[in-house]
Amino acid sequence: MASPPAVPRLPPHDTRTPALSVVDMHTGGEPLRIVLAGCPEVVGPTLLAKQRYMRQHLDHVRRRLMFEPRGHRDMYGAVLVPSELPDAHLGVLFLHNEGYSSMCGHAVLALGRFALDFGLVPAPPAGAREALVNIHCPCGLVAAFVECEGGRSGGPVRFHSVPAFALATGNRRDPSGPAAQDPTNYTVSLGWNPRTATNPPHKAFTISKKFKINHPDSEDLAFLYGTILTDGKDAYSEEPTTNICVFADEQVDRSPTGSGVTARIALQYYKGLLELNQTRAFKSSATGSVFTGKAVRVSGTLSFSFEVKCGDFKAVIVEVSGQAHYTGTANFTVEDDDPLRDGFLLK
Repeated sequence: MASPPAVPRLPPHDTRTPALSVVDMHTGGEPLRIVLAGCPEVVGPTLLAKQRYMRQHLDHVRRRLMFEPRGHRDMYGAVLVPSELPDAHLGVLFLHNEGYSSMCGHAVLALGRFALDFGLVPAPPAGAREALVNIHCPCGLVAAFVECEGGRSGGPVRFHSVPAFALATGNRRDPSGPAAQDPTNYTVSLGWNPRTATNPPHKAFTISKKFKINHPDSEDLAFLYGTILTDGKDAYSEEPTTNICVFADEQVDRSPTGSGVTARIALQYYKGLLELNQTRAFKSSATGSVFTGKAVRVSGTLSFSFEVKCGDFKAVIVEVSGQAHYTGTANFTVEDDDPLRDGFLLK
């Protein structure tokens, strides 16, 4: 039997369509597929404009990487783009089974490692134990701090969120039946109920007749992205509180969810259940992986000379920590006569 070539080569493919080269990672079990090459230029003066351009003109890239047969309905991705912000080391567009998200904590934790290891940020000074990576997400600039040794990543990564705030509380939907007693076994069906009666994604929409989602900075950010089911243990404890997040088109996060930890910390602080710099652990009911979070800056805190606000809302900066790992690389190709070239999803 002939030996395979020492250097893998691309299989027969449509040479007019560049291969999509990716690095795959996971954070707490949640995948991240980072596009290295093959994506056409994403045009736009701002990151949000680039996101709109990709949705309108390059959505086939998302479908090819997220959907079967190259991906699966719970795959997650990142396309790196230039940022208009002078302090940003990189900009990123987040991809999932339905479209594009504004923030992704598990992806930021992975991208911090990736940016350092792949030379997207300056090498830290000799002896430095941590490297700063400024990542421009659609929601704003997020600072990631990557543990390192000898200029290479290793160990956990932490990030500081954009200002997080409680838009409203007390808008209840009353679950009934077995899902109320055992939420982890009914994640998708129960977790998705708030979304089923709304308008299409990426728009502001009404949860109930009494309340409309809005965002003080941009209408591009004014939509319900997903729901988080928890064990109800919001009061401070040294034991982890368990949750699972359902987002996009019934996509289930395997990790504790970085943006979900941000939201839960902000809400717990808002309710007076958590003090400044008090760390809480959050465990995924899917994989058992753990992230930690804490409120590190809040508006009105006397120990700081400035306020953290988002529009008129009092806000909090949340630090989230977790660990990402590499899982491999791939080159994805397309054959012109493949009727499923742009992918498909099974319900």
